Amino acid sequence: MVMKNDCTIPNCVDLPQAGRILVGAKQLKKAILSGTARQVFLAEDADPAVTEPLEELCKQYGIPYSYVRSKADLGRSCHIEVGAAAAAIAD
Repeated sequence: MVMKNDCTIPNCVDLPQAGRILVGAKQLKKAILSGTARQVFLAEDADPAVTEPLEELCKQYGIPYSYVRSKADLGRSCHIEVGAAAAAIAD
């Protein structure tokens, strides 16, 4: 069984794989504000009303972020069966 923490997020191969994988805007916002998010991934095809506030928070708190081609790709990378607008690697 593949666990959610077995991250294969595109473009994250150079990042340490230790840590939790968070999925969803609410969880990411909490992680960014608390300082536990290490890297944020946003889906290019997600609603900007979801991704833009997260991008601004990343800029404000100095959290690295990058865009992934689609919600489907991001969801698959996090080993969930649905698309994800946003995901993060957190402490």
